[in-house]
Amino acid sequence: MLIVRIDILTIFPGMFSGPFSESILMRAQESGALQIEVHNIRDFALDKHKTTDDYPFGGGPGMVMKPEPVFLAVEHVKELARQRGVQPWVILMCPQGRRLDQALVERLAKLEHIIIICGHYEGVDERIRQYLVDEEISIGDYILTGGELPAMVLTDAVARLLPGVISEESTLQESFRDGFLEYPQYTRPQDFRGMKVPEVLLSGDHEKVRLWRRKESLRRTLMRRPDLLESRDLSPGDLALLKEIEREMLGG
Repeated sequence: MLIVRIDILTIFPGMFSGPFSESILMRAQESGALQIEVHNIRDFALDKHKTTDDYPFGGGPGMVMKPEPVFLAVEHVKELARQRGVQPWVILMCPQGRRLDQALVERLAKLEHIIIICGHYEGVDERIRQYLVDEEISIGDYILTGGELPAMVLTDAVARLLPGVISEESTLQESFRDGFLEYPQYTRPQDFRGMKVPEVLLSGDHEKVRLWRRKESLRRTLMRRPDLLESRDLSPGDLALLKEIEREMLGG
């Protein structure tokens, strides 16, 4: 079984204590599929004040993360990995990186060892990007106070794809797995305050249910994320369902 190890480098390690000890992330660690280690970058600072940031050359607002502690932290983790015969993949969480999507998550879930650097302040010294990082990743086009929350998002997304963490059937039917949004889901009671479950889901006809779910998946994608349809080669069946949906939307 593939065991994935994720080492997270941060100046705020306490932020990870809650999320990593609950729910699926806890289950992934207990199953042995995932190992998570959080490192305090301040432990690798070179002065008695444990300084990890400084003013930017050339002036400007804010502070920049210093290269020395980050380099030393990554080199420390890499040395431990080398002793196990593994070469880690180093990721910097930052707004300038590639936007995280399911295809990227699936690629990362196949790696044995990932190091995640959590940026902060006005960013990191450019030499960290140039000489230390293999890949930069962003979770969206907005600014957060630091890379800790994005690191949690990435870790969660990777963890749930690891063998034995959740059922394979569940992951195969999720939004974005086949490029579309997921169809609507219902559970008991069948009638809640007059809001009823679609009859087709109660029919017991598996083929009708399958077609309904596919159609509703396409409908939801068309309504909410039409850009996902533009980048796909649709099957004849999907094209026929889309035509039905468009006729229904036009009242035909």
